[in-house]
Amino acid sequence: MSLPILVVDDSAMARKMLIKSLPADWDVEISQAENGVEAIEAYRAGKAAVMFLDLTMPILDGFGVLEALRKEELNSMVIVVSADIQPVAQERVLSLGAIAFVKKPVSSELISTVLKQYGVI
Repeated sequence: MSLPILVVDDSAMARKMLIKSLPADWDVEISQAENGVEAIEAYRAGKAAVMFLDLTMPILDGFGVLEALRKEELNSMVIVVSADIQPVAQERVLSLGAIAFVKKPVSSELISTVLKQYGVI
């Protein structure tokens, strides 16, 4: 059975680049969301065992998504993918339950390293 993956970013180009960086042989079903509200809806629909989450988005940002997941006790492996590399942002997402922080632009090697570290691949 394919693992449901959710890629959340307001930029279609960023979503496409992240999807291309995923392991080619990984058995996944990929869904996409443009903002945090769509991300939470997709999670509730069972589409986010693993979520790749941008921080800066309209309507509801990545911090808001992490806060909502925590508040509702929703369980997803969230990997934040962001150009915001400020240490305070990284600390905040990890304290809100993200398992990792990956700097944009992403590389397939870094994504694979994080996924292996958490036993997802």
